[in-house]
Amino acid sequence: MYILGISAFYHDSAACLIDDGEIIAAAQEERFTRIKYDANFPVNAITYCLAEVNLTPDKIDYIVFYDKPFLKFERLLETYLAFAPRGFQNFVTSVPIWVKEKLFQKSLITKTLRDLWGKEIDWTERLIFSEHHLSHAASAFFPSPFNEAAVLTMDGVGEWSTTSLAIGHGNELSVHKEINFPHSLGLLYSAFTYYVGFKVNSGEYKLMGLAPYGEPKYSNLIKENLIDIKEDGSFALDLNFFNYCTGLTMTNEKFNILFGGVPRNPETEISQRDMDIAASIQKVTEEVLIKLVKGVAKTSGQKNLCLAGGVALNCVANGKLLSEEIFEDIWVQPASGDAGGALGAALGAYHIMLNKKRKPSDKIDNMKGSFLGPEYSELKINETLEGCGAVFSNHSQDQIIELTAKDLADGKAVGWFSGRMEFGPRALGNRSILADPRSESMQKILNLKVKYRESFRPFAPSILREDLSDWFEMDIDSPYMLLVANVVESQRKVITKEESVLSGVDKINYPRSTIPAVTHVDFSSRIQTVHKETNLTFYRLLEQFKKLTNFPVLVNTSFNVRGEPIVLTPEDAFRCFMGTELDVLVVGNAYMKKAEQPKSLYSNYRSQYELD
Repeated sequence: MYILGISAFYHDSAACLIDDGEIIAAAQEERFTRIKYDANFPVNAITYCLAEVNLTPDKIDYIVFYDKPFLKFERLLETYLAFAPRGFQNFVTSVPIWVKEKLFQKSLITKTLRDLWGKEIDWTERLIFSEHHLSHAASAFFPSPFNEAAVLTMDGVGEWSTTSLAIGHGNELSVHKEINFPHSLGLLYSAFTYYVGFKVNSGEYKLMGLAPYGEPKYSNLIKENLIDIKEDGSFALDLNFFNYCTGLTMTNEKFNILFGGVPRNPETEISQRDMDIAASIQKVTEEVLIKLVKGVAKTSGQKNLCLAGGVALNCVANGKLLSEEIFEDIWVQPASGDAGGALGAALGAYHIMLNKKRKPSDKIDNMKGSFLGPEYSELKINETLEGCGAVFSNHSQDQIIELTAKDLADGKAVGWFSGRMEFGPRALGNRSILADPRSESMQKILNLKVKYRESFRPFAPSILREDLSDWFEMDIDSPYMLLVANVVESQRKVITKEESVLSGVDKINYPRSTIPAVTHVDFSSRIQTVHKETNLTFYRLLEQFKKLTNFPVLVNTSFNVRGEPIVLTPEDAFRCFMGTELDVLVVGNAYMKKAEQPKSLYSNYRSQYELD
């Protein structure tokens, strides 16, 4: 039985295909269109999913959309009525769009499917709508390794719910408790993202990365004025400080007065105050999450916890949660945002609606390492690179691994393109930029000359799973870069008196460990454990690098520049390679050096995409 899950129309549109409960393929639309966070109907992602198994549309048993538009419209109307006459201008702007494009999504989707595949099939009979938070919860529980678990979903808002507790057992999953809009931990964090001058729905990662440079001086101010946190973690926001219910901004003048200034203009200098504000909201978020999870443990009686929703991508908070040892085990959906809703919608329909049995994985999980996107044959890679004018050579996989490991050990920045593309926001070793973690300058080089982004942003280490506890204060699987832990004491460098008094981004100039390129200023790292069962090629590369250097760790960041989706095709990879200061590009078994490429193909990639 084939079920196609879809998320669309808001942000992070995606499609996922399952076959008798097995995840076959999944991809975000942005990777195909090259429009970051593309919200359009995922025609390209759908086409790919079917092509992956040569499936004709008539073989699809059900198509499941990840939320219910009528409930969202109900929330929109009730919110405007509750806050009237404030927000009238926003109301008259948004309602026509809803009526024209979003409210009647069943008709819109079926029309799109008819245009795509013809009119022979009545798609209205095969189209199902899930609920937003149920889709998230299903995406976390059903692929997890647990037979039973509590599932906590936290995001901006679905239809009404912003935080929900579900309980999963076998093929059963149901939502038990909810916190509803406008009270939202995700929107609170996004409000501060906006206030510090970053884009909502994309800059939250920046806010998290900025936090260690500051001190949480405003955390009590936040708790005393903005959010009322109960002992069980439930909370309520004081809406007098926010504009998101009625306006086009997240915060208002009252918020500005509370924090002593207006929102930072994007791309202007980041002040110490901005860093302190980032540290403060990060601390409050962690406090709320820990209390919530303690409440969930008490309410559910479960030993395992699954996390989903945009807030679950806050890997720093996840790391703090892990250290609390509230649950025996934690599993986080790698595509926790709305893209993962497509996956959850499909799995939820299969197990809950159709009552199909589920078998938890005897491996890490059932996500296949999240390597669910397109891959390209050696022939296709060669044809594409030749068409681009690239100068390259082909080698065996053993030779590719040896060449690349030596380049990395020599301090070169490498674009690495291998196997199936990752599903979710993290590059996990198939569409990655790799570098030597021992370099004291590599973080700055990659940020400023390759990624074209702010110098303070940290990079993640990929490490052989068996070496994890020798380097980091953690010894559980973290295959999706969703857990943070500190570098072990033995690998840290002593902080001098001169270094200890530094503040802000000046801290970045002093290495914190023997792997400074992946050690944040607070000694933390966002860790990816690499397993031979899910990514043998990347595992072997790490092994070879360890053989050369005695370090089983590499810098791993997504293969893209700021504002660009992660690369999908060999052509995307070559274009990014030629527009940045990457030294080496590996695409499958094709190997090329920047210095050997025609000068006419060099470009300035910095201006290709809108800044995030």
